[in-house]
Formats: sequence, C-alpha cells, structure tokens
Amino acid sequence: MKKQLFILGVATIIGLSGCGNNSNGSDSDSKKESNQSEMNHSNMNKSEMDHSKMNHSTSGEVPEGLQEAKNPKYKVGSQAVINTDHMEGMNGAKATIVGAYDTTVYTVSYTPTTGGEKVTNHKWVIQEELKDADGKTFKAGDEVTLEADHMEGMKGAKATIDSAEKTTVYMVDYTPTTGGEKVKNHKWVTESELSAK
Repeated sequence: MKKQLFILGVATIIGLSGCGNNSNGSDSDSKKESNQSEMNHSNMNKSEMDHSKMNHSTSGEVPEGLQEAKNPKYKVGSQAVINTDHMEGMNGAKATIVGAYDTTVYTVSYTPTTGGEKVTNHKWVIQEELKDADGKTFKAGDEVTLEADHMEGMKGAKATIDSAEKTTVYMVDYTPTTGGEKVKNHKWVTESELSAK
C-alpha cells in the first residue's frame, strides 16, 4: 500500500511540474530563462508587465557606431548607486560602470515578434539599436524597427517611440539587492538613474 501511495505521489508531482513549464516545454528555453530576471512590476499596468524575458547579463558587445562618452559623470571602473527599477533588485544596488556612451535614448512600445501582449514604455533602447537610423534622431510618435535584443521577441519588432532624450548611457555590473548572481553588462542605465556612491 505504501509503495502504491509513493508511486501515486511521484506521478502527481511530475504531472503538476509539467503544468509549470513554459508553453512549448523546451528545456533550452528553461535554461535560457534561468539566466534572465523578472522586471519589477509594482508600478506597471498589465500592458507594461510582460518583461519576464529581459536579458539579465549580456556579452558586453555594443552596437556599431556607438561613441564612448568624452566626459561622463561616472567614469569607467567607478561605482555608483542605481536609482531605477527596470528589473527586480536593481533599485539601490551598487553598480560598477563598465561603459559610458553619448547617444539618444528612447522609451518604446512594441508587440513582440514572438507574439503576446504589447510592451509599453520599455526603457531603454538607444539610437544605435534602431534599424536604418543613420544618425537620424527620432521623436515621440515615430515608427521604427528595433535591432536591440534586450528581451525575447524584441529584435525585428516594429515599435513606436514614446520619448527621446540625448544623454549619457551606461553599461553596468551590479549585484541585485534581492540577492542572486551578479549581473554583468546590463544595458542601459541613464545618467539621471545613477547617483554617487
């Protein structure tokens, strides 16, 4: 009787764990998701909440044509405090500056190429991550094609510019305040989202 209950319990656990898999059940997707972090959704409406596939760490490669900042407020190798919550555990984290670049940053709204709900006010995509930008600066309401791949389904998506700002952007390494592995080469944090340590 105990053996039958044990087998029934194991079968139930296996069955329930199958319900928690992503829609396609792919092992590679599960592994990929383990390298990513969920966005903080406390101040977002439903259309802003589909950020669970935000790339947590990246290779550190920057788009072609991106210019290093000549006189950034935060020098490469220095430390600063992050004052934004693009991702869970980001706000209040101590960051090491990995790169500083002068560019135009945009918030964008787009529907992922992989389907799903529209993502609104995604921060940040930079000038050099827009297809065929050719040095042209965009303004709110302009339609663009994204070359950035910060999130699954982003690259190649048609997007609308929500806002634009010329500033210095930073690539940073930080350890989330919620614990967990160090995030490397996070793209992007703007100068106004950092403060002196």
